[in-house]
Amino acid sequence: MAAEPKESKRTIALVDTTATQGAAQAKKFVEDGAVQARAAMEKGMEQVTKQAETFFKAAEEAAEFGRGNLEAVSKSAQVFAVGFQDIGKQVFAMTQALTDHAMESAKALAAVKSLKEAADIQAAFAKASMERSMSEAAKLQEATFRLAEQASAPLTARMTLAVEKFGKPLAA
Repeated sequence: MAAEPKESKRTIALVDTTATQGAAQAKKFVEDGAVQARAAMEKGMEQVTKQAETFFKAAEEAAEFGRGNLEAVSKSAQVFAVGFQDIGKQVFAMTQALTDHAMESAKALAAVKSLKEAADIQAAFAKASMERSMSEAAKLQEATFRLAEQASAPLTARMTLAVEKFGKPLAA
């Protein structure tokens, strides 16, 4: 009977050792799992944060690009309005000058003493009026083309920027 308690103690010690080892292994397994879960969670959060930053940066760039487009349209409209006023002033000045010339010719016609003199005055008036009209029309055409170039310049610059910025393929 003395052997039983010894074997019993050994069994208890063996069970105790096995339980301790099992508990240590379970504890290590849980701790390792927690470390791996934490690492996976941190990696996931890092990726989500990175994607969110990329999205917000793209949204910010799109908003900035849109602001630039509005500024270009505004500048173009301003240049066009000012240029159109200048062309209007040129047309008014040209009309005024032609009217003054016509009045001078009318006064000269009123003082003629012969039909030949009237024909000469009328021919000179017609020639001068035609030359002046053609010269002024060329000036107006040049001013109009210059205005079109100046007014479209901000828009052309934005289009060039858009092609440069968005014409490239997205990075993989």
